[in-house]
Amino acid sequence: MKVHLTFDVEIWCNGWQRLDAEFPAAFERYVYGRSARGEFALPATLEILHRHGLKGVFFVEPLFSARFGAEYLKRVVTLIEGAGQQVQLHLHPEWTDEITPPPIADASRKRQHLCHYDRAEQSQLVAYGLALLRAQAGGEISAFRAGSYAANLDTYHALAAAGLLVDSSLNTEFDVSGTDLPDRGSIASARQVGAVQVYPISLFRDGRGRLRPAQVGACSLAEMTQALESAAALGRRHFVIVSHNFEMLRPGRSEPDTIVVSRFEGLCRYLAANRARFDVGGFDRAPAGADADAARLPSTSGWATWRRLGEQALRRWT
Repeated sequence: MKVHLTFDVEIWCNGWQRLDAEFPAAFERYVYGRSARGEFALPATLEILHRHGLKGVFFVEPLFSARFGAEYLKRVVTLIEGAGQQVQLHLHPEWTDEITPPPIADASRKRQHLCHYDRAEQSQLVAYGLALLRAQAGGEISAFRAGSYAANLDTYHALAAAGLLVDSSLNTEFDVSGTDLPDRGSIASARQVGAVQVYPISLFRDGRGRLRPAQVGACSLAEMTQALESAAALGRRHFVIVSHNFEMLRPGRSEPDTIVVSRFEGLCRYLAANRARFDVGGFDRAPAGADADAARLPSTSGWATWRRLGEQALRRWT
């Protein structure tokens, strides 16, 4: 089974009212996450992957740099590519109305999600973001993830027009994801949407029977490893895990969240120890083919889920 460790890399400024005043500190936190214990944003993520000999896919959001300068995007890309990791395109169109000159004609209001733009606007935004990222990246940009997973059918037309034939946007636990796909309710494994090969975020049923996406900060280590084992047993060909550049930080601060750090370390250790069974790396352009028994989802034990709930309670009190 191929396992895809993916990371959404983005910068936020505590709202939109004081962007210029907030950006310097926000950039430092989201990119580096410096504290007395180390740099637990991108540097720690990259170091842990390197130590365990694993390759990830970093979906980098470039629109912020059209407001603040290409040198900031260059610093992000250099960190990732310098560590031997792969850069791909991420897009949060919330930045559109903050850019001068605007990349589309109708930038008079803030529209949060890519699915709130029509096909022509999406094509313009994808092409614009792709040009920004390609100007800084040394590797090939061939894959995409929409911010907040907000892709729709128009997105796949826009991606095909831009030559981006791999996507990892779908996460049906988000209401804005794949809203107009005819088979949205059955999205569980890799599929073709038009010309684009799509790798959804992997879902599993937790110990209480509830659907949960495979996200590092939202699952216990036991849930993640059990979901991987269960997916492999079901004959899944791909398993997509998502994280963020800031996921190992405490909310609103630069100090590390020790529980999430431990989860990520443990996950990487587990994947490295099971290389013969799990091929960790990037996405394929070729059609992935249908999974055997694709209607069934991986599942985890009640103990693994209660471990997560206990960790969440502990995080609130520490």
